Amino acid sequence: MPNVLTKTLWDSRRSLTGFAAGTALVGTMYAGFYPQVADGAMGQAVEGFSPALREALNMEDIASAAGYLGSSVFGIIVPLIAVIYGIATGTRAIAGDEEAGYLDLLLAHPVSRTRLLLHRSAALAIGAGILAGLVLLAMLAIRNTAHLDTVSIDQFAAQCVALALLSTVFGSIAVTIGAATGSRAAALAGSAAVGVLAYAANTFATQLGADGLRYASPFHYYIGNEPLRNGFQWTDLGILAATIAVLVLIATTVFNRRDLTS
Repeated sequence: MPNVLTKTLWDSRRSLTGFAAGTALVGTMYAGFYPQVADGAMGQAVEGFSPALREALNMEDIASAAGYLGSSVFGIIVPLIAVIYGIATGTRAIAGDEEAGYLDLLLAHPVSRTRLLLHRSAALAIGAGILAGLVLLAMLAIRNTAHLDTVSIDQFAAQCVALALLSTVFGSIAVTIGAATGSRAAALAGSAAVGVLAYAANTFATQLGADGLRYASPFHYYIGNEPLRNGFQWTDLGILAATIAVLVLIATTVFNRRDLTS
């Protein structure tokens, strides 16, 4: 392959295809349940939840298409798979090669550590974009038949762009930990722990009386201002993009300073 980026994308084509197709399929399946929800069957069950729980799970308006998609499809299911993709890909990016003994061989070629990390990070971002793009196409394919046409194409696109950035954020966390430690286990456990804490902070901060914690969570900038209702939230997208840039900068710095011979 002419460069690390294309080689990385080629090597990960099967896993990327599986994640992207699976995410789109699962998202489509749950989105297709909306007509039954709109008829009130699920709404009656949700009424049994406490107001605090309905607020935490964003289920205060599941009768509307945007409310249903924001609470279930784009609130839990699709971002969970996208984050898993990001973490799995980010874990392999540096630490995977290092533990496999492939990193020394790769760096013996005219490839600098900075170039390697930047190309692997770019492949992660492109993969996340492909995954989110396929989800968008799937949502648009069933938009009319599933009665989701109250959500515009622009609003679907806004949520899917945020999805791609969310996946890349957690993938970049895994890349950073892997670049700092050289351990796949550390990268996987660390980024997964951050993901769980970030989701909990965004979901339950208000109920715990610590509303400010939501602003430390990438999930808040992903869906907190409801792109499915309000379209592109440029400030939120900018914060997610800036977070990725900072993480890549940190990862590049620590990777270049590490002694890989020990």
